[in-house]
Formats: sequence, structure tokens, C-alpha cells
Amino acid sequence: MSLLMPQPFVSLDHHTSGFDWRTRLRAASIHLALSAAVATVAGLLVFGVWYPYPYREISGGRELFLLVVSVDIVLGPMITFAVFNRAKPRGELRRDLAVVVLLQLAGLAYGLWTVHLARPVHMVFEYDRFRVVHQVEVPLELADQVPPGIDLAPLGGPTLLTLRPFRTTQEKTELTVAALQGLHLSARPDLWQSYEAGRAQVLAAAHPVAQLMSRFPQRTAEIEAALRKGGRQASAAAYLPLVARKSEPWTVLLDATTAEVIGYLPLDSF
Repeated sequence: MSLLMPQPFVSLDHHTSGFDWRTRLRAASIHLALSAAVATVAGLLVFGVWYPYPYREISGGRELFLLVVSVDIVLGPMITFAVFNRAKPRGELRRDLAVVVLLQLAGLAYGLWTVHLARPVHMVFEYDRFRVVHQVEVPLELADQVPPGIDLAPLGGPTLLTLRPFRTTQEKTELTVAALQGLHLSARPDLWQSYEAGRAQVLAAAHPVAQLMSRFPQRTAEIEAALRKGGRQASAAAYLPLVARKSEPWTVLLDATTAEVIGYLPLDSF
């Protein structure tokens, strides 16, 4: 008879079951907002110091940073949503959330370290062009051959350098062969010298901007806009190609008298 008697009703709502969707969503949303704030601060460091314009474009800084941060921002709140449960003892809940935050910060730190190692450290005049050198491209075995007064990997953003002339024909041959095998001349600290020391060579290799306009008449307005931004007229400006991590070269605009860099263009001027 007892099997036929009415049984007491057992509530299966989300509060009793311990799975409160609204509370978990609120916790995950707060975590997401805090993660976005931390990512914004990290972005100021990456794009303001390590990858200033145009390096965020030509060195892949934007894509690398977004990959690292997006994964970190998404995973943290998702894990919070999974582990957050007010039915847990307060100490246990705090421990779980602390572990989530520590794991997320560790992932962000590792990602930023990777971005830091891949950052551009110098833009080097390589005899007939500019090339962006990234920290990971500089051989460790040549790190002790950096000339006095030049930092191997400056923290304040890329600096301008030039390459010294080859001392002998044999040196030129050996280093050219090494470059063909993947070690670019600009990545060799033993060839670096200050930008001032090679200023005359930069000016000798540069081409008049008027020539650039005649080669790319459809880009004349863009070239003129870059010159205005740099405070120069076309008659007082020159250009050289720029090679970086991405396959599409850019163009560096220079003052035709001082070799000062006055602008950049996403234009293949080879």
C-alpha cells in the first residue's frame, strides 16, 4: 500500500540542484570584464612600446597579440562559469577561483613573453633597403658582438641602425652565403653600426619620391598624404623599400637631406 501513497514533492529547481545559471553567468561576466581590462593594459604595452606603428602591421604584432589574448580572455571566464557554485563552502569556492585566476595570469604572462621575444628590436639599413630585425632572429652566439653604444634588444621599441661596410671580399662572400641560408645580414650584431655612421650610404641608396609617384600613379594621393603627415614636400623626400616578417614589403619615406624617417607606406617599392 505504501507504494501507492503520494510521495513528497522533490524540488528540482536550479537553486536546489546547485546549478544557478544566473549566478554563474554573472560571475563569468565579471571575470570577463576584469580580463578585458587586464588585456587592455597589456595592449598598451604591446602596441605602445613593443610594436608601435607600423610594426604592428609589418611584424605581425596585432595577430600574435590577439591570438594570445583572445584565448586567455575566453578560457578564464568559461572556467569560472564551470566551477562557480554558491553551494560550495566559501573557502573551497575562493580556492577554486584563485586557481583559475592564477592559471589565467600564468597563461597571459607566457603569451606576453612570447610576444616580447618576437618583437622588432631594430630597423636596419641593409645596403639598398631597410629590414626589420626581431629579437628571435638574432643568433645567441653573436650576442656578445654587439658594438658599444647599441643595445641588442632595447626595451623602448625598435631603433634605427645601419650595417658597416664589409672589411674584405672573403667576409662579404661568407656572410652573403650565410644570408642565402637564412641568416640575414641585418640580424648579425657584428655588422651593426649607428644610423649616423651610415647616413651618407642611406642617402646614396635612396630614390626620389617623385620616382615613386611615377611608378604608382594610382597611389599618388596616399603618398602625398603620408608626406603631409611627415611635414615634407615630394621634392624634399626620398624612399627605400622595407622588408619585415610579412611577405609583402613596405616603403620607408625619408628626408632627402638628413635621411630622417618621416613616414611609412604599405607599398611594395622594390
